[in-house]
This record gives sequence, C-alpha cells and structure tokens, in this order.
Amino acid sequence: MIVAIFVGMLLLLFLLGFAVPYALIITSVVGMLYGGKFGIVNMGTMAQKLTAGVNSFVLLAIPFFMLAGKMMNVGSITKRIFKFCNALVGWIPGGLGQVNILASVVFAGMSGSAVADAAGLGTIEIEAMKEEGFDVEFAAGITAASSTIGPIIPPSIPLIVFGSACGVSISSLLVGGIIPGVLCAVTLGLMVAAISVKRNYPRRAFPSLGELWDLFRHSILALMTPVILIGGILSGVFTATEAAGVATLYATILVCVVYREVSLKEVIATFKSAATESVAIMLVVAGSTLYGYMITKFQIPSIVLNFFLSVSSNKYIFLLMINIFLLFVGCFMDANAAIMILGPILTPAAIAFEVNPVHFGLIMVFNLMIGLITPPVGTCLYATARVAGISFDRMVKGALPYYLPLAITLIIITMIPQVTLLLVH
Repeated sequence: MIVAIFVGMLLLLFLLGFAVPYALIITSVVGMLYGGKFGIVNMGTMAQKLTAGVNSFVLLAIPFFMLAGKMMNVGSITKRIFKFCNALVGWIPGGLGQVNILASVVFAGMSGSAVADAAGLGTIEIEAMKEEGFDVEFAAGITAASSTIGPIIPPSIPLIVFGSACGVSISSLLVGGIIPGVLCAVTLGLMVAAISVKRNYPRRAFPSLGELWDLFRHSILALMTPVILIGGILSGVFTATEAAGVATLYATILVCVVYREVSLKEVIATFKSAATESVAIMLVVAGSTLYGYMITKFQIPSIVLNFFLSVSSNKYIFLLMINIFLLFVGCFMDANAAIMILGPILTPAAIAFEVNPVHFGLIMVFNLMIGLITPPVGTCLYATARVAGISFDRMVKGALPYYLPLAITLIIITMIPQVTLLLVH
C-alpha cells in the first residue's frame, strides 16, 4: 500500500498537472499521515529536510554552470566554436552534420545542458546546414541528437544532481562521463556519414594549415573553457563546484571584457534568466529531498530491491530492466526530477547487484538524456523544432535515425563498465 501511495499518487498528481515540487511535497505529506499521522516524522523535520536539500555546497555548481552557458550564448563564443569545428571536420562525409556533433562536444564542456546546446548552437547549426543544401529535418534531427552529449561530458548538471541525491562523488561522475560522451559522438558521426553518403550531402574542402591556424587563433580563448574545466577537475586543482565558479568568471570576462560584445542590460538579463531556471531546479531538489527521506523511512528501496531479486539475481538482467524502465520514464518526466525521485530508490538496489554507483549514475543519466529527444515530452525536440521552424511531427521524423547510435552507446556503457570507470581514480 505504501508503495502505491508514494508512486501511484505522485503519478496521479503529475497527470493532474501539478508542478513537480508540489507533487513531491503533497505525496510526502500524505505518506507521512498514512504512516501514523505525525509519528513517522514531525512537521519541523519536514521543513528541515526541504531546506537541507538545497543547502549544499555542491549544488552551487548548477546556477554557475547555467550562467556560464548562457553567457557564452549571448556573445559570439558559439559562432567562433562553430567556425573552428567546420574547418576541423567539415571535410568528413556529412560535412556540417559532423561539425554539429563536434561543436556539441566542445559546447558540452562549457554548459552541461542539452537544452542550452539545442537552443544556442542549434540556431547557428541549422541555419548553416539549410544554406548548404541539407534537408531541414536532417539538420534538426542531428542537432537534437547531438545535444544529448551535453549532460554526459563534464560539466553536467544532471550528473551533479545525481551525485547530490545519491551521495556519489560528483568529481568521479563528471570524469566518468568523458569517454561515454566521446563514444556517443563517434556513433552519431558514423550514422551521419552513412546518411550523408546515401543522400550525397555536401562537404567542404580540406582546410589549409593557414586557415586552420587563423580560425584557431580567433577561437583559442573560447576553446580553452573545457580544457580549463576538465583539466582542473582531473588534476584535482579544483572541485566541481569551484570549476563552475571558474567557468562563470572566465565566460563573463571573455564576453564582457575581451570580446566586449554585450551590454550591461544584456548581462543583467542573462543573470536573471540563469537565476530563474536555477530556482526551478532547486525547488525540485528541495521537494525530492523530502520525498527521498520519506521513502527511506518507509524502507521502499528495500522493497524495490526485493522485487528485482524476485525476478532475477543476475546483474545484467537487473540492468536490462533498469534501462527499459528508465527509457520509459524519460519519455514522460523531466530528467532532473526523475533523477531526484528515482536515484535514491534505484541506486541502493544497483549497489546490491554489485554495480559501481558511478557506473550506474552514467547509465541512469544517459537513459534520461535519450528521453530528451523521445516523444511525447522530449524537451530538446520541442526546443530544436522551434529553432528550425518545423512541426513536431517533422522533428520526430528527423530524429528517428539517431535512436540507433544512441541505443548502441547505451548498450556499450551498460555492458562494459570500464568505458565509464577507466578515468575514475
């Protein structure tokens, strides 16, 4: 019965249109009343759990990374990245499609957000591809698919949320996402090349060394952002939260002082936008912390573990069930909300099946990132369709070929833990 309350009621409130934080808090209160009125936990403890959820040093990384990504979108940094990536890989079969992927990899090392990638770089990428003669569905499809790399390669907001919710090292999660992110880019690139050869899409000529150097010279400061962040985290110079602060400071100096491209009014608007989006995420974190506390009190993780053990004691059967479940969840639920709600329930079960929590975190996040381009609630699909100026149906059609490389990447990440854990100390 208690599982029905904590899961069934939450889903019912979602269907009724309740915002995620309120649905989580209401479900927690009802569960508390069912568990013996105020015997299971008092109202003071509830208030403490709500505030404790956001009173975390590591969560400061979220608004900082969000602000860094937005600052780079306001200036010409995204354009500089795109031009350099075009010279670097635009001659490979697929041309601007390959550029689209590489630019997403570079931008991923700056913002950690799939939607920021789709909305920021997407505007430049889709317009350039249309001018070169690419079908708009193809351009929109690869833009949406490549944006899923953003939350895998560090910095990654979903990985930070997972680490905070499940007590897993955030630095280890971020480092663990490097190889899976590159692998995702490679599989997407192979699909782009296959489609482009078949459709005879254009590609640019091989660049001269002079052209490469000139573009590199004009982009070097922008390209240094992921180098500073990833290098700093890998070397232990600074933590993930400190890396977020460095990224924000660097992006602000680059856009406002070095390039001098934005006005004070635009800077203020960017700060407001980042603050608004950060507050929305923090409300989810607060509600999820209370929800997680309540499900732990009622020993729901143990109930879930016993369910999986009743089906099979094989680790890979467990991971198969988890992947199917998370792919389904990703179709309907916001990724950060799903991580905060399900992470504390599923992670103990994964550990019991001898799955490394860092490995499991990457599996969970990558599943939910696929959900960002899966109907009916594919956030990146809607964002990219708006940028491309096409209907949602055409957007889904354009994204269809890329489910295969994403699925292959997911299988490799799931079945070969070393892909995730190789760089983790």
